[in-house]
Parts: sequence; structure tokens; C-alpha cells
Amino acid sequence: MDFKLDPTTESLRLRIRQFVDEELIPLEAQPDAYDAHENIDEHTLEIYRAKARDAGLWSLQMPVARGGKGLSVTSMAACYEEMNRSLFGPVVFNSAAPDDGNMIVLEKVATEEQKVRWLDPIVRGDVRSAFAMTEPAPGAGSDPSMMKTTARREGDRWIINGRKWFITGAGIASHFILIAKTSDDQRKGLTAFLFHADQPGWRIVRRIGIMGPEEHGGHCEIEFEGLEIPDENRLMDVGDGLKLTQIRLGTARLTHCMRWLGLARRSMEIAREHVGTRRSGGVLLADREGVQWMLGEAAMQIEIGRLLTMRAAARLDQGDFARKEVSMAKIVVSEALHKAVDTAIQLNGARGYSKDTPLEWIYRYARQARLVDGASEVHKMVLARFLMSQGDQFWQWD
Repeated sequence: MDFKLDPTTESLRLRIRQFVDEELIPLEAQPDAYDAHENIDEHTLEIYRAKARDAGLWSLQMPVARGGKGLSVTSMAACYEEMNRSLFGPVVFNSAAPDDGNMIVLEKVATEEQKVRWLDPIVRGDVRSAFAMTEPAPGAGSDPSMMKTTARREGDRWIINGRKWFITGAGIASHFILIAKTSDDQRKGLTAFLFHADQPGWRIVRRIGIMGPEEHGGHCEIEFEGLEIPDENRLMDVGDGLKLTQIRLGTARLTHCMRWLGLARRSMEIAREHVGTRRSGGVLLADREGVQWMLGEAAMQIEIGRLLTMRAAARLDQGDFARKEVSMAKIVVSEALHKAVDTAIQLNGARGYSKDTPLEWIYRYARQARLVDGASEVHKMVLARFLMSQGDQFWQWD
């Protein structure tokens, strides 16, 4: 097994690290760089997106022909981790959710005509996008078969009715991917569609407030009342909606892990700096055994998460859905992020709990990690099913 990054990936990783250190981390200390929802404000974002483009660090996940860098999933893992050492990193590099996952799935499954109309503007950064699947109870959450939003075909158009919620970015998105029920078939009953924000027949009911910092466009509840979508804006075949969600969510869940590892490492950087200079009772905090235990445990959990993430990335690069590997990474990395930032706050004391460091921002953001794209308990159920069906082959080598 070779854990060495190829020269191209390593060069990109180092360039991203330099950009984050020199441009983005200093920006975090400027109060006027934030919007009302504690993300980078739009005007500042456009300035730094232009800098990222000029530095050749734009849309790394997209093919070169589409204006990206054509990175494999394993190369993305190394680079995304470096990006999210800054709170602002992913969105500046056009690698933030939900655009990231939407771009990846559209590149894989859309027709060329659909890519030109719906994908290319997202890649260029001209528009933002959203993925509308999750519904209020008793609708679909972790179980897509409970979908209540319907798409009824009338000639060459589909009529959409229903409600979605916690749709990330919906407040500013122009391009939407929608999953709706088209039949009662348990496996082939869902279909995916594309629609534009300007189309009539849908509305944002509310922007749902959350405890942590918000992505641009928030997390919205939206309602469909007769939205008409031409059949040409259907993604894949009728009944392939569940397949599309599996294609999208596998990589999307893992890119979350990549980014969370960056925030976990940033938390440890702040902790190391503090305990390496702060004395208590005449002793450097870093020399105290209890502090060393805390640092060592958090560092180990981050490294375990990195290895699981790379393992899953390698399987995705091989063309596998990697459901088992992605679920393991999702569980472990979400917990490693919380462990890292909680440890960093504890070691920084009141300073860590204040807004003098980004730790409290990361802490609030980290709590969602065990919920988004499938709660940890759901992923553990996935692993249990694999164990029962595979037996000892659960641990097989490639």
C-alpha cells in the first residue's frame, strides 16, 4: 500500500495550504467579512473567488474540459482537507455543499445538453444550486421510500406537488435538483428533475433557523403547487431517482468528511499554539500529562478518520458505490471533528469559548455533522446489514 500523494496532487495541496494561510485565515479575523448568518459575505466572497481562479485553484473536482482540475476522489480528499482549515475555504474554491455534490452528480449522469444549461453555470460560479429531497414527517428523510412529493406526467411535462425542508442553499439557488415520487414501486418509484428558481409553481415557505453558522441561502422549507417541468429536464430515466441519490450521496457524504477533517486539524492547530505557550503553576500546559492525553486522543481520532476517508475515496475511484466504507468514514469523522474542537475549547479555557478564536464557530457547526446526510445511527444500521450479509468477508482486502 502506498500512501504517498502523486506530485500533481501534492503540488495542489501545498498551493491550497499557502492560499488558506495567507488569504483566508487572516480574513476570518475581520468582522466585516461575515454576513448576518456567520458565513463569508457575498461581496467579499466574490473578491476571494476571483483570487482562487487566478491562482488556478477553482473547481478542482470538475474535469479540465469543464474548467476544473480533474482530480480523482483520493486527490480531492487531500485538497479538500487543506481547504477547510479555513471556515471560508470550500465556498471560495467552489467546493462547498451543496454545489459540490450537485456538480459531481450532474457531470456523471446529465446529458451533454443538460450539462451546458444546468452544470456549466455552477462550475463557473455564475449561479448556486440546491438538492431538494428531504421532507417533513411523514415524508422522506433517511428513508427515500417514504417520499410524499409527487410528479404526475401530463404529455411532455411533469406536474410537481408536495413539500421539502432543510434544503441547503435554497434561499439563493438558481438551479435545483428535485427528487419526486412517480410511482409506488419500492425500487423504481422515484425520479429526478431539474428546475430553475424563476419557474412558477413553487415557493420558499421559510428559512429554518439553526444553531450553527449557515451556508449561503440557509436551510429552507419549500412548497410545490403545480410546478411544471418539461420532460427534457428529467435526469436519467423515469424511476432512476433512487439510483441518482445513491450516486450523489456517496461522494457528497465523503466530501463532507474531507472538509470536516480540515476543521478538525484547524482546531488542533489552535490548541497546539495555546498549550505550547501558556503556563499554569509555572509549567507549560503542553508538558502536563493530562493535556498530552487529550491532544494524543484527538490527533489519533483525526488520523483514523483520514485513513477511512482515503479508503472510501479509493473505492469510489474504482467505480464502487463504497456504501460500507463511506458510512464508516461518515460516523468516525463526524465524531472526530467534535472530539477535536471540544478538546481545543477545553484546553483554551474561556478563550476557546469566546469569539476570540473560531473554535466556538467550529463547535456549533460540528454538531450537525452527526446528522446531515444520514444520522450516525442510520449509518451504523447500514454497517450491521453489511456484516450480517457478508460475514467474515466484511473485513476482506481489495
